[in-house]
Amino acid sequence: MKIFCIGWNYPKHNSEMGRVERPGQMTLFMKPETALLRENRPFFLPDFSNQVDYETEIIVKINRLGKCIQEKFAHLYYEEIGLGVDFT
Repeated sequence: MKIFCIGWNYPKHNSEMGRVERPGQMTLFMKPETALLRENRPFFLPDFSNQVDYETEIIVKINRLGKCIQEKFAHLYYEEIGLGVDFT
């Protein structure tokens, strides 16, 4: 499994986070599979952190390989959409 993320695409949140530079485009990055909480396991805030930020995220489970997919066929390449919470 691969977890791809898109970041820095909301200017208001960028300002809240104190990000000074404003890229012209969003940033694409990956997270490790261990970033997922499975089987309703609890989430613990780390003792060593003084600030924990969160964002609500749209999650899309892609179920097919593809490249240069036309927009009219995009719906064939995902099977689930949900909401997640990203903690930083």
